[in-house]
Parts: sequence; structure tokens; C-alpha cells
Amino acid sequence: MNNAKMWLVVPPAVGVPLFLAGVAVGSFAVHVAVLSNTSWVDDFLQGKPLGSGDSMAATTVMEPETTVTPASMTRDLSEGAQEVTVILPDGSVAKAIIESEQLVSTGQAL
Repeated sequence: MNNAKMWLVVPPAVGVPLFLAGVAVGSFAVHVAVLSNTSWVDDFLQGKPLGSGDSMAATTVMEPETTVTPASMTRDLSEGAQEVTVILPDGSVAKAIIESEQLVSTGQAL
């Protein structure tokens, strides 16, 4: 044992129960935090499909972020059309073709 001399200061009859009580209190605190800060645990414990309960009323819908693409990621295809390279949040790349009947000087479609 690395800390064998510790038992010369704290007798095992006191140290072992204190250590086990500390582990139990820490575990209880973690479980209380999970139960009070998540909305899916209640559904799981009641056997419902996840996300089907009333607890989902407190969740919010995240809006996608809009980003401006650099000029090097766009190219003109024809009159009134542009090809845009889009980098998605997961890192994958997609190409989109934007067509409009009339382009404004700022590049936005009417």
C-alpha cells in the first residue's frame, strides 16, 4: 500500500467508514444533479420513448447560425446563378446553386 503510514494517524475503524461515506455522498450528489438538470431521465424511468413527455416543454429550439462565405467559395455559373460552397457544422462540405431572376448590387436576390 502506498499510504500505509496513514493508518498510523487515522485508525482503519474510523478512516474506512469516512472514506466510504465520502464516496456515497459524492455519488448521491451526482445523481441528484443528473435528475434535476436533464429532461429525458423522467421519460426513461417511466418507460416512455425519449422526448415524448411533458418535460420536453422546457427545451428550446436552436436556430442555425448564419455565416458569410468568403468570395473564394462562390463562383458565378450563368446570368443570375451562383454556386456556393457551404461548410456544415459537422465539417462536411456541400455545394448549393442559388438562382434568382434579378440580382441586387449587394448580391442578394429579390
